Amino acid sequence: MDTSIHPSSVVSPEAELGEGVTIGPFCIVGGGVKIGDRCVLHSHVVLQGSSEIGRENEFFPFCSIGGVTQDLKYAGEPTYLTIGDGNKFRECVTINRGTAPGEKTVVGSFNNLLAYAHIAHNCIVGNHCIFSNNGTLGGHVTMEDHAIIGGLSAVHQFCRIGKMSIIGGCTKITQDVPPFMMADGNPAQVRSVNKVGMERKGVPEESAQRVRQAFKILYASGLNTAQAMEALAKEPTCPETEHLIAFIRGSQRGIIR
Repeated sequence: MDTSIHPSSVVSPEAELGEGVTIGPFCIVGGGVKIGDRCVLHSHVVLQGSSEIGRENEFFPFCSIGGVTQDLKYAGEPTYLTIGDGNKFRECVTINRGTAPGEKTVVGSFNNLLAYAHIAHNCIVGNHCIFSNNGTLGGHVTMEDHAIIGGLSAVHQFCRIGKMSIIGGCTKITQDVPPFMMADGNPAQVRSVNKVGMERKGVPEESAQRVRQAFKILYASGLNTAQAMEALAKEPTCPETEHLIAFIRGSQRGIIR
């Protein structure tokens, strides 16, 4: 399959294109950009900077990918963006490179970013995540696999979004969202476990029951976080609750309550 470049587009001779790449009208691909096989740029897409993009990614009109960080500390140093395979970036999605010399923003594979989603500098996004319209990550956010951000929701810098968690629309996140939980509101609160998400991802019912028990201890027992963690240590575990406990222990900003 041959690479196709619309005559109205501008592609730097220093860019590297894989096999079967399609670049539609009025796109700009800068020097230092590497595009993997069978990627599609529909129209008016801008790819910039030292950005390495995997295979079979699809960019819809007016995406701006690999732009300079919006962090005011940036002074022109070389920074990077890495994107995996099979992602969809809908209209007007923006993703920035890292801030300090050699730092990078990382986006995994098979993510779906709806219109106007934003990933700021130094973020790490896993695989199979969904950003609804206007879902935004501040700098240095980590988002684990299979997490979902609702529309018009914002995540503060340095927060973490746990595996298989879901954030409701118009939600303000200023602390970590534990794995398998549902967070909603302004300020955000954890409302319940992500029952449907766990079912869709094939989490065994016994494990899901242990996650529900962990939720009760964390959020419905009247215990503070330290006390709840002591209680959780006495409960039977499974891979999901072990991940939940490790996530909470590793929190720097604290978890949403």
